[in-house]
Amino acid sequence: MTQTSTPPLWKPSRRMFLQALPLLGVAPSLAAAAPSTARVLQRAAAANRGLRISGMELIVVRATMRTTWLFVRLSTNQGLTGLGEASLGRRTELPELTPFFELIRDESPFQIEQYRQRGWARASSGDRVQATAFSALEQAQWDLVGKALGAPVSDLFGGRLRDTLPVYANINRATANRMPGGFAANARAAAEEGFEAIKAAPFDGFPPLTRPATEVAAAADLGVACVAAMREVVGPGVAIKIDAHSNFDVPLSIEVARRLEPQRLSWYEEPIPPQQVDDTKTIHDAIEQRMAGGEFLFGIAGFAPLCEQRAVDVVMPDVKHCGGLTEARRIAAVADLYGVAVSPHNPSGPVATAASVQLCAAMSNFDILEFQWGEVAWRGDLLEPPERFEEGQIRVSDATGFGVELNDAVAREHA
Repeated sequence: MTQTSTPPLWKPSRRMFLQALPLLGVAPSLAAAAPSTARVLQRAAAANRGLRISGMELIVVRATMRTTWLFVRLSTNQGLTGLGEASLGRRTELPELTPFFELIRDESPFQIEQYRQRGWARASSGDRVQATAFSALEQAQWDLVGKALGAPVSDLFGGRLRDTLPVYANINRATANRMPGGFAANARAAAEEGFEAIKAAPFDGFPPLTRPATEVAAAADLGVACVAAMREVVGPGVAIKIDAHSNFDVPLSIEVARRLEPQRLSWYEEPIPPQQVDDTKTIHDAIEQRMAGGEFLFGIAGFAPLCEQRAVDVVMPDVKHCGGLTEARRIAAVADLYGVAVSPHNPSGPVATAASVQLCAAMSNFDILEFQWGEVAWRGDLLEPPERFEEGQIRVSDATGFGVELNDAVAREHA
C-alpha cells in the first residue's frame, strides 16, 4: 500500500543531533552505556514532536529466477523516508506487512518499543512470514530515527567499535554447477576479489536418510569432494565455512565433520535443525570445527538455549527474520554472556546488508558478516551511494540512518 504527501523536506543538523544527546542519555562520544531502548526513544521523540509515519511502499526487485528482493520504504509527514528489507525466497508480495503497518500509521518512528509490544504476539507466532514482515518495519523505523537525529544507526547503538567489517562471500546461490569443479571455480573467483572467507552448501539436494545407504554415502562423498576442491584452489589462507542445511542426523553429522577435518573449516553450520539443542550440543562436543547456527530462529527465546548450553560457537540472527535490529542486539547480549560470537545471517539484498553493517559496527562480539556473492552485477547500484566491497571488507557509513537510499531507477529496471 502507498500513501503520498509532499511536505517540505526536513533535514536535521548535526547541532540538533548533539542537542538531542542528553535526551538519548548518552555522552557526545556515544561511548557510554545507554539506557533501555524504550527510554532512549521516548526521550528522543520529545525533540522531534510532530514527526509521524504516513505511508508504506513495497518495492519488488527480481534479481534471478531464485532470488527476489523485497524492500519496504516508510514515508513521513515531514518528507523523511526509512528503508527495511523483507526478502523471503521467491515471494513477490507480502500482504502480511499491512497489519503491522497499521500499528505504526500516524505514530512517531521513535515509538519502536511500542510497535514491538503491539506486534510481538503475531510476530512470534512461529510463522516465518509474519516474523519477516514485522522485522522489516522495525528496520525501517530505525533508519528513520537515525535520519531524524542526523546520526548513523550505529551511533544510536552506543557508537561504532570498528570502521570496516570483515565479510565472507556466500558462493552457494551463484554456483549452478554443483560438482567439485563448479564450487572450486567460484571459490577461486571470490578469493581473487579479495574475500578472505567463503561459504558454500555442497550438501544441498542431499537424499532423505531413509534412502538406501549407498545413495546417502554417495551424496556425502560428493559434498566432501566439493569442499576439498575449494580448499585446493584457495589455499590455506582463505577460511571455508560449510552450511549443511540440516540434512543430517547426529551420527552422520559427526562422520562428515571428521571427514572434513583435513580441510580446516572455519565453521560447520547447522548439520541438524538448531532447535534440536541437545543433539546440536552432542555434535559440537564431538568434533573439532567451530559450529554455527540459528539463521531462521526468532527472538531471544529462539537463541537463548543454544547459547546457554554452548551448543554452538557462533549464532546467526538475521535482521529480516529474528525480530529486527532491537532484537538482534538483545540476542547478541545473551550470546556475549555465554561467550558465543555473532555472525548475522545475511544472504540478502543490499538494504538488509546496510542495516546489518550498522548493527555489527557497534557489536562487541561480532565475528563476520555474510554477503550473497555473485548473483547479479548490478546489485551494488541498487543503493545510493553504491554498495561496494574492498578486499573482503565493507566500510561502515558515516551518513545518517543506514547511510543509503534506494536507487529507484535501477529498482524499476528490474521490477
